[in-house]
Amino acid sequence: MAYNKASMLFSCILLLLLALTFSMGESKVTFHTRSTVQGTLVCNEIYGTQVGDTCFSIIEAFHLTASTFNTYNPNLNCQKVFVGEWLCINGMVV
Repeated sequence: MAYNKASMLFSCILLLLLALTFSMGESKVTFHTRSTVQGTLVCNEIYGTQVGDTCFSIIEAFHLTASTFNTYNPNLNCQKVFVGEWLCINGMVV
């Protein structure tokens, strides 16, 4: 009987330590993510995509770098650009 209580206590302690470990890891990830926030994007000029447009063709047409284009359009999935989608082509992060 004493063996079962000790085993149960040991299992509970291990489970608590595991939960604490995940909690600490999660807080470090959250802190790191918050510290990398650059600011708010203010878009000064937009472009409505047309038939045949790709991210690459838009980057070239408006003389942007891929990095700048991605900063202006952070949630854009370049594999799923659709006709009429509004993209930022000139802006700044404030």
